[in-house]
Amino acid sequence: MSKVQMAYFEKDDVLHLAISNDHEAGSFEISPNVTAEVNAKGELIGIEILRASAFVRDYVLDSVQAKMIDLAGVKTA
Repeated sequence: MSKVQMAYFEKDDVLHLAISNDHEAGSFEISPNVTAEVNAKGELIGIEILRASAFVRDYVLDSVQAKMIDLAGVKTA
């Protein structure tokens, strides 16, 4: 697979990013509600995000707030 494929399952609020077409041999939680999927070689093949809408919202808000703080700091310096 040359491109990352994304699928969003609205009913369950799950976002799945497929990095490879390899079969999943295992998975592990990398943070709350975020699971990494690996193939038999231990290579990353996908990411699954539970409660995806809240995760994306919080990530974007945190990023924007950090940028705003940086910009405010630049203006007062």
